[in-house]
Amino acid sequence: MDPIKIGKFIALCRKEQGMTQAALAEKLGISDRAVSKWETGRSLPDSGIMLEVCGLLKISVNELLSGERIMAETYERRAEEALLTLKRENEEKDRLLLRLEVLLTVPAVLAGLALSLVAALIEMPAGLRVALLAFAVIVVFAIAFIAVGIEQKAGYYECRRCGHRYVPGYWQVNLAPHSLRTRYMRCPKCGEKSWQRKVLTKEE
Repeated sequence: MDPIKIGKFIALCRKEQGMTQAALAEKLGISDRAVSKWETGRSLPDSGIMLEVCGLLKISVNELLSGERIMAETYERRAEEALLTLKRENEEKDRLLLRLEVLLTVPAVLAGLALSLVAALIEMPAGLRVALLAFAVIVVFAIAFIAVGIEQKAGYYECRRCGHRYVPGYWQVNLAPHSLRTRYMRCPKCGEKSWQRKVLTKEE
């Protein structure tokens, strides 16, 4: 997808409908600054309002993502291309989220260990020792909860028994026995428990 091309297309369609940026923004319940960012290619409409944007501009989602009007004979091909592009972008976002999980977890664990070692090896008042240990535990647990939330949202878990890929609930992931990103959970499709690995795509 070409954000600049899409932005120019949005501006063209908006003008064809006789709307200013402010008028379009008001109909969508957003700021005109957001519309301006779309039209200059600095961002794209959020997926949550994309259908509403297309309805107001009298275009299809595929035309929006292509940045041009699509003739009937090329519509299906463009639709497939747009879906594949969105799929690749979602996979890349999930990959970045999983990297963020590592970047958060590793320093937090190391900081927790360092604080625990300081509290254990250095002479200090008992109150300070307890405070350091408590702080270390709080840091590790807080980051762990955040990391699990990131892992739960990024990608899918694949049932080892039936191959079904799904997104489990936060607490199902949090409370499941695990080894790195493989967790022992019950599959909602076959109902069996197995060690389920994290994958980024819905299908093979």
